[in-house]
Amino acid sequence: MSELTHLGEDGAAHMVDVGGKAATERVAIASGLITMSAAAIEAIKAGDAPKGDVLGTARIAGIMAAKRTGDLIPLCHPLGLEAVSIEFAFEDSAIRATATASVTGKTGVEMEAMVAVSTALLTIYDMAKAIDKGMVISEVRLIEKRGGKSGTWHADTV
Repeated sequence: MSELTHLGEDGAAHMVDVGGKAATERVAIASGLITMSAAAIEAIKAGDAPKGDVLGTARIAGIMAAKRTGDLIPLCHPLGLEAVSIEFAFEDSAIRATATASVTGKTGVEMEAMVAVSTALLTIYDMAKAIDKGMVISEVRLIEKRGGKSGTWHADTV
């Protein structure tokens, strides 16, 4: 088992010191799904949702959230992100959000990508809840990360 880097010798949580690490290019890709009724899917596709442009608003919300990850996750380092993108794909009774975050830095951007996806999906829920309150958010996970000491990692199944 690897050493738990966020615990001090006394067992208390602390922020990892990355001061001695070299800055490298780092990229993380995360994905998640929101399942909904056919009526909600059609309204979003047609741009007829009561609150307006659902996917455009969700994209902006996800990007804004990624930039604030260090404020949301207690032991996350605040990062000067170089890029965050969020794409949406319609699937059977669902919308998949995929976020890519990148930085040249001393720590990874996995949390930023997952916060971006989670917030984008929550925003879709908020924007379409007047049509379908039973939407389900699921499958939020890291798909890939590149850079840093551990190199490249891919999820076994996507």
